[in-house]
Amino acid sequence: MLASGSSGNAALLATEKTRILVDAGLSFKELARRLALAGEDTARVNAVLVTHEHSDHVAGLARLARKIENVVIYTTIRTAAALTWDDCTPRLETFQAGCRFRVGDVDVDSFTIPHDAIDPVGFCFHADGIKIGVATDLGYVTDSVRVHLRGTHALLLEANHDLEMLKVGPYPWMVKQRVMSRVGHLSNDGMHDFLLRDFAPAAPNLVLGHLSEHNNHPAIVRLVASQALERRSLETRLVIASQKQPTETFEF
Repeated sequence: MLASGSSGNAALLATEKTRILVDAGLSFKELARRLALAGEDTARVNAVLVTHEHSDHVAGLARLARKIENVVIYTTIRTAAALTWDDCTPRLETFQAGCRFRVGDVDVDSFTIPHDAIDPVGFCFHADGIKIGVATDLGYVTDSVRVHLRGTHALLLEANHDLEMLKVGPYPWMVKQRVMSRVGHLSNDGMHDFLLRDFAPAAPNLVLGHLSEHNNHPAIVRLVASQALERRSLETRLVIASQKQPTETFEF
C-alpha cells in the first residue's frame, strides 16, 4: 500500500513482468516519491485499475495517464463515463463488474462492492499460485465479497471508523449517516465480524486500511483485529496502512 485513507489511495502489485497500480488518488509527484520508497519507478507501471470514481481514488489519474507512456487504465464501463481526463486521451480498457480479465501475467477477478459510487468494485489478483484481495470502501461485507476473498495469501480490508468515535466526532449528521450506511464504509465492528466468521486465508497476511483520521485510530484497529484473530488462533501478519507513508512490502 502506497497510501490509504480519505486523502488518497494507491497500491502497487508487481510480478517479474507486470506492474499494476490499484487506484491513483495521489498527485503524480507524490505517487512517484512513494514508488521510489518501495524501490519502484513510475515508468515501469503497466496499468492502473480503478475501484471507483471518488476523488481520493482517482485524483492523480489524468496526470498519470499523460506522464506514463503506454500505461493502460482499466475501469468498469459505468465508472469510465464518470471520469474526466482534461486534455488527455488515455489508453482505456473497460470491463463489466464481475468479470475476470488479464493484465500482463496477472489474472484479475472483479466483484461488486456496496458503496455510494456509480459502479464500485473490489479485485482479487492471481499470479504464480498467489491470490491477493483488495476490498475497501464497502458499507458491509456481502455474501459475494465473502466468497471472492476466500483463500487469499494477502488481503487489504477496510477498517474505516470506530462507531462511537464517529457518533461524537466532528462530521455533520448527514455525513455520519452516510458513513454508517450499507453503502458507506466498513466499521471496526464490521471488520471484526468478518475476521471472526469469514476470514479464510491461504497464508494469512492482513492489511487494514482506509482508516478515518477523525473517527478511528490505528491502536484501536489493531486491538479489535487482534482480538478476532486470537479467538480463531490465527497467526496472522497484521499491518495497519497509513495515509502518510507506504506499508512494508509483502513478497511471495
